[in-house]
Amino acid sequence: MSRIVEVLLPGRLGIGFRWLVASSWVSNIGDGIAMAAAPLLVASQTRSPVLVAAAVLLQRLPWLLFGLYAGALADRLDRRRVVIVADALRAVLLVGLCFVIATGAVNIAIVLVAVFLYGTAEVFADTTSSTLTPMLVDRADLGIANVRLQAGFLTANQLVGPPVGAFLFAAGMVLPFLVQVVCAATAVVLVSRISTPPGAVRDVGETHVRRDIADGVRWLLSNRPIRTLALVIVTFNITWAAAWSVLVLWSLDRLQMGEVGFGLLTTAAAAGGIVGTASYGWLERRVPLAALMRACLLLEVVTHLSLALAQTAWQAYVTMFVFGAYAFVWGTLSNAVRQRAVPTQFQGRVGSVYLMCVMAGMVAGTALGGVIADVWGLTGPFWFAFVGSGLTLALVWRQLNHIAHADEVVSAA
Repeated sequence: MSRIVEVLLPGRLGIGFRWLVASSWVSNIGDGIAMAAAPLLVASQTRSPVLVAAAVLLQRLPWLLFGLYAGALADRLDRRRVVIVADALRAVLLVGLCFVIATGAVNIAIVLVAVFLYGTAEVFADTTSSTLTPMLVDRADLGIANVRLQAGFLTANQLVGPPVGAFLFAAGMVLPFLVQVVCAATAVVLVSRISTPPGAVRDVGETHVRRDIADGVRWLLSNRPIRTLALVIVTFNITWAAAWSVLVLWSLDRLQMGEVGFGLLTTAAAAGGIVGTASYGWLERRVPLAALMRACLLLEVVTHLSLALAQTAWQAYVTMFVFGAYAFVWGTLSNAVRQRAVPTQFQGRVGSVYLMCVMAGMVAGTALGGVIADVWGLTGPFWFAFVGSGLTLALVWRQLNHIAHADEVVSAA
């Protein structure tokens, strides 16, 4: 067993990171269960498309409302304690939800409020926990550290959690949320075992949160490689979300895949993600970072083109497998590049700006995708994504070398 642990989580990463990974994996199991159980709970209370869509919106809205504030607090307070408190609040909220479900008092209003509050706690937990990795792991190991966290998200959140959540919900409406309580409580215990310097990572003095947020945004805007990376993330999330917003209709109406076939698209992407995360260490050691970034973004462009031209389900499955493989490599690599470049005292604020970029891009892209599909058909969003991502890549192609080594630019400055 010790040899397996050493392979998965090398000792050089430290015992603190092992506790962090264990906490992340456990939390992802609970979140994966909720990925299936929460929509089923909403559907059990209403068949209104507006209210069902509202549940999705309320889950993402806290990122836009509180994301920057959460990042500022992560740089002002003891980060480990922030994560503990946020996870504990999630557990308490879930206990209350379990109570109203068990007593039959649940209704759609309660569910929507719970979704919003849970999403709010998640903003603070996820934003702050992402700042712990650079505190626990050396810069050179940030890539392999992030890929271990990504592997937990992939297996627990994407593969294991959803089918378990659906099965538990079918067995008893309250069961998946009881399991989620256990996962959230366990995550609190595991994070409490991490040893980090007490207190904030910097002296906040008389500064205000608004000033802290402004300083974080100003730091990002003044650093050209990190600023460009943020713009790439915004643009590629807009194009990706535009295409994926109609993926279900594209698979059912254009390729005639059926409901099971649509579900297998996610499975294919997850299978590719396993390959991507497993090979990341080898790729990082043997392929220059700039070349790896270019390859991932180029594959993104080709993915949109492939889906726009796809005529059969097998074409879609192969494309989604490739998508999963490079998407998780890109996610790991881009996080590592940013974490290496951003000073410790700015990790929370700059990280929150990136999360805001992701969410804003997804919201804008989703809205665009629906309009484009309504005017130009179901393949329209995929052609839009192909052209938009291709033009963006052409514009930043030469700058990716500077982005990949942004930490050297910061050190020189």
